Amino acid sequence: MDDSIRLRKDDDPRLSGSLVCMVLAEVDDMAPAPRALAGALGELAARRAAEDFPPAAVKDPVRAMLRAGGFKPSGRQKPASEYLARAARDGVFPSINGPVDCNNLLSLETGLPISLLDADELGGSALVRVCGPGEAYVFNASGQEMDLSGLLCVCAADGSPLGNPVKDSMRGKLKDGTRRLAGFVYAPLGLYSPDSLGRVGERFAALLREHCGAAAVVAGTL
Repeated sequence: MDDSIRLRKDDDPRLSGSLVCMVLAEVDDMAPAPRALAGALGELAARRAAEDFPPAAVKDPVRAMLRAGGFKPSGRQKPASEYLARAARDGVFPSINGPVDCNNLLSLETGLPISLLDADELGGSALVRVCGPGEAYVFNASGQEMDLSGLLCVCAADGSPLGNPVKDSMRGKLKDGTRRLAGFVYAPLGLYSPDSLGRVGERFAALLREHCGAAAVVAGTL
């Protein structure tokens, strides 16, 4: 597989408490989740529905990581991992397709937010940076925009933001014709080290290989 996309991180002190692991994969199609994956995801969602998840030991550091640039991760702007846990508690946990369900299974295992993007939108590199005032992107089919000011985002080679730990852009989301995927696992430094987050990335790659027939590798942790 082509793993030429390079992970870069701004030399910005506001990012000093964050880690990002990039996983690259190629799939033949955006097929529905196979029975084994759907079953594993359903069982885990049912367990999480009965728990206070993510636990404070994970939720608090993740929110602190998002606040480092001035972003307020609460209400509708809370981390995607908290949305998934809420969906599990509400009994409305979604099954989307194989790759997205792998993403959601890993997030429910760890309590970490994850982006899963169309790698063709990145260009030759993925840049992690804190967005500035006035930056925004459309995040749903209704055309609603998210204010990105102060939030760490994964950006394309040209600097345009595509994903973040809260909501990914419509431009960056997987499409029916997507074949090259780029996953980004976000974690606070201290709760994770580069090595331990790299192992989470290896778990992501293994899920994509097992359930989606993907060629998948961990391509960097910064």
